Amino acid sequence: MDDTCLQHRLTDDERIQFDEEGFLVVKDALPQSMANDLAKASDRIAVEYREKLAIKDGHPLNLLDVIGKDDGFLPLLDWPKTFMKVVDVLGWHIQLYHSHLIVTPPLPADYEPTSARLGWHQDSGRLNIDLEGEPRPRISLKVGFFFSDVSSPERGNFHVIPGSHRSNRLTLPDDDTIDHPDAIPVVVDPGDAVFFDRRLWHAAGRNRSEVTRKVLFLGYSYRWLKPRDDMTVDRYMADADPIRRQLLGASPNGGFGFTSPADEDVPLKTWLVDRLGADGVVR
Repeated sequence: MDDTCLQHRLTDDERIQFDEEGFLVVKDALPQSMANDLAKASDRIAVEYREKLAIKDGHPLNLLDVIGKDDGFLPLLDWPKTFMKVVDVLGWHIQLYHSHLIVTPPLPADYEPTSARLGWHQDSGRLNIDLEGEPRPRISLKVGFFFSDVSSPERGNFHVIPGSHRSNRLTLPDDDTIDHPDAIPVVVDPGDAVFFDRRLWHAAGRNRSEVTRKVLFLGYSYRWLKPRDDMTVDRYMADADPIRRQLLGASPNGGFGFTSPADEDVPLKTWLVDRLGADGVVR
């Protein structure tokens, strides 16, 4: 893993924002050339899978298990400007449990929504039913890498309700022609990354622009959570370093070391201790 990631740890201000608002934006996480290349890769994948999945023109593509569908996506897994921020939030006992690409084309000019409200939700489905507590535990977070320009609203922007990760329920106005009063669009440039707590109430906006929105989300969780996706990543394992193998689901001792994983199961921990010392490692 690239040691330069240690230059991009979570700052005090970022931690406060993430804890209080449930999300944060990392500007210029990717160089523009890389964002452009990944936008082109997203276009190729969108053409292929729209046909395979019979998705109609003008409808969004939300493709799961995408990390293995283009080699250009793999470096994002432990990208220096984002990965240590993930570690500083969740610690070293982590994996990639979910990856999905969303490509949102412009809506037809005559589109009329059936409701003014967006599709507000928290991630992780059944976790929000099966687990008790108020709020329920974080368990995972996502990093969204944006490959298209959503620096203006109405481009299918990622929308959030800041601070809503502290509540298991979302109270909406009685008037269903009005959306949540605290909802905001997250406006970002190509190459920016957005972190968010899985419990944050969020939604995709409507794309009334002429720009197709392209964003790749990587979901990181603790290793004891079953992956959300199929994780068809075997072809990467032989050439991956030990930390990437951990993130992609390798477990040399079998199982996931619920109580006390061995060092070879979690090489990320050893890597951190070697560079930061035992006192500098999160959990």
